[in-house]
Amino acid sequence: MNTSAVIVCAGNSTRMQGRNKILLPLGGSTVIGTALAAFQSCPEIAEIIVVAREQDIPEIKEIAGKCGITKLSGCTAGGATRQESVMNGIRLISKETELIAVHDGARPLVKSEHISRAVKDALVFGGATLGVPVKDTIKMVDDGLITDTPPRSSLYITQTPQIFRKKLYFEGIDFALEHSLDFTDDCQLVEAIGGKVYMTVGDYTNIKITTPEDIAIAEAILSARAE
Repeated sequence: MNTSAVIVCAGNSTRMQGRNKILLPLGGSTVIGTALAAFQSCPEIAEIIVVAREQDIPEIKEIAGKCGITKLSGCTAGGATRQESVMNGIRLISKETELIAVHDGARPLVKSEHISRAVKDALVFGGATLGVPVKDTIKMVDDGLITDTPPRSSLYITQTPQIFRKKLYFEGIDFALEHSLDFTDDCQLVEAIGGKVYMTVGDYTNIKITTPEDIAIAEAILSARAE
């Protein structure tokens, strides 16, 4: 299957006390190295494109080399927004690409088998995203007051990768550009044009590295997997 993975890690890591989270040590590698390894070992992924800050690209390439990442086909600088960053990455995908998998580089613990499952679901429905059911009761609040309690059974925490047929995703990008829309979630691009996105259930270990404490949690998860 010709699936191109676009791994986005061009953020400023403002909540990581000035440190670039994707370059932090994790397990026997780094955050980005661990994420790259998951896509490298997924048979459905044909190529990997990394979108990062310009100054981080040389180090990312070095990390990829040390990790034996042979599917890395290109790196490019990010844009002013996440959506622009993803679009920069998509410009580098192969012409033969059938599916585009967009992943947050700050989610290094995604499992290869879950990537494969989401790819298969995207083939059926046109789009799919990894996610997990919420565990807590969610309240809608306005001006400090609870206004509604959505049924928990229909609520999911959305993760990445988010995977789409190339034609469908391009239609979503065109729609967003034509209407000056800027989305923080790739599913919204497809939802905006009426496309279907399937929720592929992953697991709760696919966490996003956001604060320094998350590194310790990720290390604990990796240790548990090793055991």
